[in-house]
Amino acid sequence: MDRLKLVLQYFQSNSESISNGICIILSLISVKLYTSFDFNCPCLPQYNKMYALGVMFVPPIILFLLGVLVSRHTGVLMEEWVRPLGNRTKNPAVVKFLLSSMLQRALLAPMVWILMTLLDGKCLICAFSMNVDPKYFTGIPNSTGLELIKIMAKVPCKEDVIFKNSSFRKAVSRYVRCYSQAIGWSILLFFIFLGTVGRVLKPCFNHATFLQTRYWSNYLDIEQKLFDETCVLHARDFARKCVVQFFESMREDVTVRMPLSNALRPSTIQNEYEEEEEERLHGITRQDQVDHLLQTWYECKPELDVTNMAYKPKGCITWEDHNGKVLFSEV
Repeated sequence: MDRLKLVLQYFQSNSESISNGICIILSLISVKLYTSFDFNCPCLPQYNKMYALGVMFVPPIILFLLGVLVSRHTGVLMEEWVRPLGNRTKNPAVVKFLLSSMLQRALLAPMVWILMTLLDGKCLICAFSMNVDPKYFTGIPNSTGLELIKIMAKVPCKEDVIFKNSSFRKAVSRYVRCYSQAIGWSILLFFIFLGTVGRVLKPCFNHATFLQTRYWSNYLDIEQKLFDETCVLHARDFARKCVVQFFESMREDVTVRMPLSNALRPSTIQNEYEEEEEERLHGITRQDQVDHLLQTWYECKPELDVTNMAYKPKGCITWEDHNGKVLFSEV
């Protein structure tokens, strides 16, 4: 149970971990779908190749589109690509990094499906059994009166009666399956070799550029998250104040007479109320202000400079006596 909690905490830690978790889940789903899929080749010359290649490539396209759809990098990438320039320049390296990350994760599940079909061999047997030259095999059924192309199209159907007492079907199936598995293992070896070479040669390139690109891609994701969270908090406080204001407007005026205390003055209460409102709503208290804020955020993203926020000037209050001598100061 503790290990499960650690795994969940890892996947919830950041968007990259969540994307990795989604890719793993899609890969496991593709494995489960393929193992539970009942592959039935039509064993007809005009339909075999269409059916087999459809089973081999249509599900990977669906899995790829799902991977693109659920990836958060897709939204961040498109927002960064189509946004107006404003006060912030666009960095093509960040866009390429986001596109590369999105494609790598989205292609994982489709590649798992394709590799499984190749290693299993059923799809290629169904699609290309008609392209095998039968002269290299013995035991071909020649007393059925069928054309040779139709006999070869029936090779994937082991229940067919024409292959009842013949080893021809098994020989052709093994032959095509060997090619299919060789292609599958070659593709897997190629990707493993490519990943190894990339990992080994990565320090040989400018690592500082990679760190900068990765930092700003993460920044874009975090910035959008924080903006969405701030909008949600603002909308909640805005709605609460609208509802309270409505109820207050429906209430009849009541005059309450009470002695004025030095500890509780109207100006003090009003100042505290205004400070609280300013802190929660950031001074945005009307619909036109909210619309203008959102429009400005889209058209003119803020400049990447927080110097004024990091080094705010601090006010200093100094008490002096009648002669101008400083008694004490408070920041």
